[in-house]
Amino acid sequence: MAGPLAQVRVLDLSRVLAGPWAGQNLADLGAEVIKVERPKSGDDSRAFGPPWVKDAGGRDTKDSAYFTAANRGKKSVTVNIAHPAGQAIVRELARVSDVLIENYKFGDLARYKLGYEDLKVLNPRLVYCSVTGFGQTGPWRERPGYDFMIQGMGGMMSVTGEPDGEPQRAGVPVADIITGMYASIAICAALAHRAHSGQGQHLDLALLDSQIALLAYQNTNYFATGTPPRRIGNLHPNIVPYQPFRTADGEVIIACGNDNLYRKLCEAAGCLELADDPRFASNGKRVENRVELTRLLREIFARRSTREWLELLEAAGVPNGPINDVAQVFEEPQVRARGIRVELDHPVAGKLPTVASPMRFSATPLEYRAAPPLLGEHTEEVLRGLLGKGAPEIARLRAEGII
Repeated sequence: MAGPLAQVRVLDLSRVLAGPWAGQNLADLGAEVIKVERPKSGDDSRAFGPPWVKDAGGRDTKDSAYFTAANRGKKSVTVNIAHPAGQAIVRELARVSDVLIENYKFGDLARYKLGYEDLKVLNPRLVYCSVTGFGQTGPWRERPGYDFMIQGMGGMMSVTGEPDGEPQRAGVPVADIITGMYASIAICAALAHRAHSGQGQHLDLALLDSQIALLAYQNTNYFATGTPPRRIGNLHPNIVPYQPFRTADGEVIIACGNDNLYRKLCEAAGCLELADDPRFASNGKRVENRVELTRLLREIFARRSTREWLELLEAAGVPNGPINDVAQVFEEPQVRARGIRVELDHPVAGKLPTVASPMRFSATPLEYRAAPPLLGEHTEEVLRGLLGKGAPEIARLRAEGII
């Protein structure tokens, strides 16, 4: 069956990660996503390597592994939007699209008459999603924004890392990714609104806004206390024990999210006295006495191997898990059973591994129709089939460097 967005066409003018992540989500949901790229060089992230995608013979291609993470299921069309003829092509595509995603700096596309106010005249039903570092308003709206700096400015690094270490960014660009996720939700909501109103609208997504929202309870902890939260490593500011413990040969993560689970932990570990101790009997008391409880539990966990603890705690119903590297992740039986690794046919690489969407639908299951595209792979197909341009005109556009 077709995906839930099978009747939607998306014009993706974005590059690198936040915007493309939203575009890939929509493609996974069944939308036709047309990715507009610069002739010859394409999306900046195609060059974010090594590592590079390998061809069928094991040789490096011109596309990075980074690019493949956010561009599955799209069609690539090369257009020089700095040229008036290229701008005209984008306007033609916008006229027949439902959604446009862009992550140019504030005002850049308006200079080419490709801003929301320009395109809504051509297509009042267009949902136009702008993704920028700081949004369409405010004193910083014209500043460029990149994930690393946003993690710093938005507070993420202040709560990430060891207490006596340096502030750390997350291991993946969470500001970009969460903005792409919020953009996906906003686009779907705007399409739902359009279904009954008939009107498109302009969506304003900012990395800084999204990063701050991602802090979740760290924000409200600050509001409640007036004290900014600090780095506490792998500990949880509000729940104890909710952390890794070193075993005889490795580490195991314990996640006791309530008093019942804590008692189960103590039963399984043979230390019921720690469940009955008034210093540790409730989560509030355990947070207050975190240091002493952690010291006692560390002594207990050091007595058995990681495998022994995993089996013991699983049998007792205590949430637990190992700390896997990425290779170990894809060997886990649960990951295999869920089909998280998906291989797609790629015109150069042969079978290209990608990661399945975590969205699962009972009535409209997702289908992964195409691997990330080669640069300009679908230019002629789109110009012919969607815009009705003939071979002589396409040849002229190519000769003039417009496509």
